[in-house]
Amino acid sequence: MTITEEQATWFAQTFGQLADNIERAVLGKRHVVELVLTAMLSEGHVLLEDVPGTGKTSLARAVAQSVQGTTSRIQFTPDLLPGDITGVTVYDQQTGRFEFHEGPVFATIVLADEINRASPKTQSALLEVMEEHRVTIDGVSHDVGRPFLVLATQNPVEQAGTYRLPEAQLDRFLMRASLGYPDHAATVRILDGAAVATEELSPVVTTSALVGMAELAGEVYVDALVLDYIARIVDATRSADEVRLGVSIRGALALTRATRTSAAAAGRTYATPDDVKRLAVPVLAHRLILHPEAEFDGVSADAVIGQVLLDVAPPTRRDPA
Repeated sequence: MTITEEQATWFAQTFGQLADNIERAVLGKRHVVELVLTAMLSEGHVLLEDVPGTGKTSLARAVAQSVQGTTSRIQFTPDLLPGDITGVTVYDQQTGRFEFHEGPVFATIVLADEINRASPKTQSALLEVMEEHRVTIDGVSHDVGRPFLVLATQNPVEQAGTYRLPEAQLDRFLMRASLGYPDHAATVRILDGAAVATEELSPVVTTSALVGMAELAGEVYVDALVLDYIARIVDATRSADEVRLGVSIRGALALTRATRTSAAAAGRTYATPDDVKRLAVPVLAHRLILHPEAEFDGVSADAVIGQVLLDVAPPTRRDPA
């Protein structure tokens, strides 16, 4: 079943209202706000690589406030244990039963701050919940519900005392983005007090409506030529000279999901090659593993994806039959 024109129009209007509302608290970062919303409506997660003080926590809270959801913040440290994230089973002497106490991962929006400061064992506690939206404690599975978004952050500058995220976990993030510093005009507005506190934001949609939007995005038509374009881009990353390990099939599926959502956010019932181009870098770049020689020469994964987009010709645009 394909999304209708009326549904696509409603989706685009609601998407724009959500972005407008969040941008009241996070000034001058419309592109990143739209990327985070696209990831959430694609039922994926976002890795924010940025220096401290750029508004990552404000962004997470603003998203949660806009969708009537809950938010939690986990400060990753070397002594953090997996149970501190997922929750633990505790024996109740009065009832004589074991009771599960939920961890902070049971929230609509989970901000995993400085995720690379925790041990690999603790980092891996997020693997199951990011992929399947549930955690398993003592053989019992507990659903975290929908919608569910993990916003993980890491400081790309300071690497002392950190543990690099394993490739298997990086691959579970739908996108990697960076807020960066605001431009001059936005900085002046922030200093003047123009930014609205996240607590003052009014909800735009309910969490159930957001789940409905995610389901609508999954019904966007993707032509076989566009799918072929995505496949050729992925293949090109695997054969690039600078790349040791290219994009996995999970990455190709992630790009397809995000492309559908991007098309719906634009009010269309079908995806185009431009949707793919717009999302290729944030969705694919962090999945590449470059040769050490290429990294030494200053080659970045973003640049490799940019070159792939130049080398792989997009199909001729056509409307769905």
